[in-house]
Amino acid sequence: MAPKLRELDLPAGYKAMVDPLCRPLADAIAGWRREALRPIVVGVCGPQGSGKSTLCTVIAALLAERDLRTAVLGLDDLYLPKARRATMAAAIHPLFQTRGPPGTHEVALGLRLLESLTRDTASGDIALPTFDKASDDRRPPDQWPHIQTPIDVVLFEGWCVGARPQASAALAIPINALEAEEDPTGRWRASVEAALAGPYQTLFERLDRLILLKAPSFEQVYTWRAEQEAALAGRLDAAPDPSRRTMSPDELRRFIMHYERLTRHILTEMPSRADVVVELGPGREVLCLHGL
Repeated sequence: MAPKLRELDLPAGYKAMVDPLCRPLADAIAGWRREALRPIVVGVCGPQGSGKSTLCTVIAALLAERDLRTAVLGLDDLYLPKARRATMAAAIHPLFQTRGPPGTHEVALGLRLLESLTRDTASGDIALPTFDKASDDRRPPDQWPHIQTPIDVVLFEGWCVGARPQASAALAIPINALEAEEDPTGRWRASVEAALAGPYQTLFERLDRLILLKAPSFEQVYTWRAEQEAALAGRLDAAPDPSRRTMSPDELRRFIMHYERLTRHILTEMPSRADVVVELGPGREVLCLHGL
């Protein structure tokens, strides 16, 4: 194993993913960077719990072995602070209190960060925002990690990175109980789609390439997300803090419903246009790589 990889605390069993998945993707990204002759932004889209963050961490280490400097920016870390989402909930629709769907991220901050990270002549220090899911709020700026520029590759990962909006007619029929009971007029889902069709497309236009981690089904996404929540609960048990908590099974089911419509749309629409599609099995094993 390469020296940089040995420094990582990889999840149990993930080492087996390095050769069939991580190395081919790192090779492709290094090639894309050579072709571009400038810093590039690679989008990594995948549903909750699909392993995006770990994949990006390993790819960054493999690119470092090639003397390519990599920054990893998570869409989740652009979530609006809790207070700003509360304002949206009061002004537009109560469902905007919940983080996740388009409209709940600070898109302008993401644009500024991508601009700063891809200036190939710039040399400096850039702070990257971080979001604490246990407290459901953005961490204060003095706790943000810093990265030195210039950067060769930005890995921009997130559950809906690169997504395109649905046709307006598709919004008419509720897709789950949350939409039927809490958004009967469709105002929330129309606002989500308007955000996705507007500011988010401006953000996603910065992508040079797009990689999709494709789950076998939306039902599998719930299982993966429940595993994430269990892992978070274990960390909180080791360091109790009353201001930070995990979701109960019922809370998690309701939470996932906020993501269902767009996740299902991505699973059907994005594979035909992503540069690379990674088909995953129920255990996140790689079934097939398309585009390499």
